[in-house]
Amino acid sequence: MAGTEIVELAKRRGFFFGSNGAYGGTAGFYTFGPQGAALKRNVEEAWRDRFTVAEGNQEIEAPTVMPEPVFEASGHLDGFDDMLVECAECGESHRADHLVEDATSIEDAEALPGSEVELLIRDHDIACPSCGTPLAGQDVEDFNLMFATDIGPGDSQPGYLRPETAQGIFVEFPRLKEYARGRLPFGVTQIGAAYRNEISPRGGLLRLREFTQAELEQFIHPEDDEPPLWKVADVEVLLYPADEQEAEDGDYVETTVGEAVEEGIVGSAWVGYYLGVAQEWYERVGVDMDRFRFRQHLPGERAHYAADCWDAESEVDGDWIEIAGFSYRADYDLSKHGEYGDDAFTVFQRYDEPKTVERATVDPDMATLGPEFGGRAAAVAEALEDLAARDPDAFEADAVSVEVDGETVSVDADVANFSVEEVTENGEHVTPHVVEPSFGVGRTVQTLLAHAYRVDEVDGEERSYLSLEPELAPTDAAVFPLVTNEETLVETARSVANDLREQGLSVAYDDSGSIGRRYRRQDEVGTPFCVTVDRDGLEGDGPDTVTVRERDTAAQVRVPVDGLADALAPLLAGEDSFEAFLDEYETVDSDVETQ
Repeated sequence: MAGTEIVELAKRRGFFFGSNGAYGGTAGFYTFGPQGAALKRNVEEAWRDRFTVAEGNQEIEAPTVMPEPVFEASGHLDGFDDMLVECAECGESHRADHLVEDATSIEDAEALPGSEVELLIRDHDIACPSCGTPLAGQDVEDFNLMFATDIGPGDSQPGYLRPETAQGIFVEFPRLKEYARGRLPFGVTQIGAAYRNEISPRGGLLRLREFTQAELEQFIHPEDDEPPLWKVADVEVLLYPADEQEAEDGDYVETTVGEAVEEGIVGSAWVGYYLGVAQEWYERVGVDMDRFRFRQHLPGERAHYAADCWDAESEVDGDWIEIAGFSYRADYDLSKHGEYGDDAFTVFQRYDEPKTVERATVDPDMATLGPEFGGRAAAVAEALEDLAARDPDAFEADAVSVEVDGETVSVDADVANFSVEEVTENGEHVTPHVVEPSFGVGRTVQTLLAHAYRVDEVDGEERSYLSLEPELAPTDAAVFPLVTNEETLVETARSVANDLREQGLSVAYDDSGSIGRRYRRQDEVGTPFCVTVDRDGLEGDGPDTVTVRERDTAAQVRVPVDGLADALAPLLAGEDSFEAFLDEYETVDSDVETQ
């Protein structure tokens, strides 16, 4: 299904549409309509079921506005940039790397330096998409993507809308580790809004200024913790490693998760584990596995915090789009917040048995340091302590040099009072490493719509429908009276709809237009089952029955009204197939649609 068709279907049937249309619209912001909000919510619940509940993780909900020091520590103030080029004629700003990708065969211009992107714009005569003016000679500049705000009135504190949900988890690590009783590994998840001031929003839900992320931060011991890789070792994956992308004849690698980790294609067993879990989850929710791959980031496009990163990508309208990222963030985040914050971002790991170790210490003579360095004496003493822990051999010289406030100072070794002592330790403070699976919820929604779109023929007419997994479909079932001029059929249909709702199903009731048109409307929003109340089901000698029509096949069976919800439940949960349903109940001719 083409991208424009997705957007048209989404608008027509209430999945999503551009926000603030009455005021001319606002680029990069979309509203989820009734169908889309339900589909999005079901994606989130399916993700929570797999990555929070099934993994035994904690879930939090942190604020979306955070103070500036958080992003100074995280590196977002200095390193969260995209390439901007501005048209000298009309003043429109554009994402420079995207212009290059659209005009050339280069797939990942984001990984290139700005100076090279400038040359590509010149060499390929790339013009402003808005007015057609050549952009050659225009500077390509870094543009920080964060939305700035003020926290409080008057002399307010500067803050930012979070560009990722992850920082809300990292900042609260000192408390979260207590909830985990200080034991590694443990994981924390969060589903919520993130904000990026995109230069050129485009592609429906693919590149927004406000979007929803579902993220897991897995905190692990850097040396001791291993994932349960055996659970996904045999899961088959399609990989596109960095070296294959850079090779002239590069190709995909078809392998299993276990083999990919064993052969070093995926360097981290934890990343490999979550690739396997994600592969199975995406298949469960209905992503077409023939249009799905994992692509490794090239060195130049890797985020500032990532030691390694793989993207889950889906093919939509001939393009590969990122729908999730899997990063090995090492100890970058917790070390940075430990450096900038006022709390401990480490975990105390107790040894099985106490250990006797040698520890280098200093006991600086402050009576000497004070007169010599004045107000900097305490900083000099702290620098000596850091040096003793880092490089004890430095104290073998007559004098040692340390850096304080950007200046190198020299201290006599005798004044430092260096010594090595034997101490008994019961454990150690460890800065955990972090593995992060991060999912774009909106991008997953758009992928599901594109991959679920089908066109076939029913009763001699072409129809389009969304073959969504029942677990994800916005509505579980739709209930109709076959005709609306018979009060008994209408009352019974309303009663059936209410009964199904009371038993926890999401149900639509529709009595507008012909029965065929009603079926078509539900097909196009992906409703898996339509329930029709007709005369034959109410006039027989036995219990009242209704016809249940399955979306994909348009096959119909007659099912007793009593127990209808129980009959549908295993189908909606994916625990039973409609083929088995057909074997259990009486099949009905499809001509009921035209009655």
